[in-house]
Amino acid sequence: MESEQAILALAALAQPTRLDVFRLLVKHEPDGLAAGDIAKVLAVPQNTMSSHLAILSRAGLVTAQRFSRSIVYRADLTRFQAVVLFMLRDCCGGRPEICAPVIESLTPCCPPKPKAKEKTRV
Repeated sequence: MESEQAILALAALAQPTRLDVFRLLVKHEPDGLAAGDIAKVLAVPQNTMSSHLAILSRAGLVTAQRFSRSIVYRADLTRFQAVVLFMLRDCCGGRPEICAPVIESLTPCCPPKPKAKEKTRV
């Protein structure tokens, strides 16, 4: 990830409503939410919400898909992961002990799912 992309994503999240939108969409993965539903949940006028969603879309943090008359938005967790990894890799500066506490603190909240073992045939 380039610095400009990270700056765009971090700037998009540096506003309270947009941060709330992103957090709400993360909670509704993988189905997403319609733009009108997001506006209702967060009590934001629909035209204002459209502007916030456009900024998050330009930053690559949300994706949109039209279903009939509704546009359903989803958090782009792959892009968010790239932003977080960009920050972690940059902060370490070749010294993993600096970021180790941060990485360790993330593990309890989001433990990785165990991989299914492949069955071997005899």
